[in-house]
Amino acid sequence: MTDWLTDTRNSYDTVAVSYADRTRTLLDGLPHLRAALRLFAEEVSGPVADVGCGPGDVTARLHGLGVDAFGIDLSPAMVALARATHPGLRFEVGSMTEPLHDSVGGILSWWSLIHVPDDEVPAVFGHFRDALRPGGVLQLGFHVGDRTNLKTQGYGGHPMKVHVHLRPPERVARWLREAGFVVEARWLLGEDGDGAVLFARRG
Repeated sequence: MTDWLTDTRNSYDTVAVSYADRTRTLLDGLPHLRAALRLFAEEVSGPVADVGCGPGDVTARLHGLGVDAFGIDLSPAMVALARATHPGLRFEVGSMTEPLHDSVGGILSWWSLIHVPDDEVPAVFGHFRDALRPGGVLQLGFHVGDRTNLKTQGYGGHPMKVHVHLRPPERVARWLREAGFVVEARWLLGEDGDGAVLFARRG
């Protein structure tokens, strides 16, 4: 496992409980993200992989919307929390830098690509495309900007060591097109557009 993956896994293992406590009701106050999730649920057909699922709350919301969703996360502690909190759903440890083992109708990846270095992103999108069935739907959420921050503390003050990559939507859309996706829509979030959701479909 490369250094950045090890650092990311260890960091989220450390903050897993605090992260879950902090984010459990986050979507309740974010109507535009809830709308994005509903639109994704309406468009997808077949099983869905929630890649970078964390404690599994978004996976559970997808399930509540009638989607056959399962979660994948790099952090074993996050996966253990997800399994304990949502025992009726499937969660597994895995990395988006490796091929997905399932053939799926949709992939949701909210704010997990932010830790993947630029030179690894095309391979990640290639894995996503390979896992998706023809016409399958991909929805990405990420921080907008053009810089990388080193996060050394977070979620209850616990130590972390993760790089957070902020990217312009145009760059992410270009990577998607190069990987064989059709980008159908881009939503900017927040008054200053500091977050984005991209809707894409396997070509």
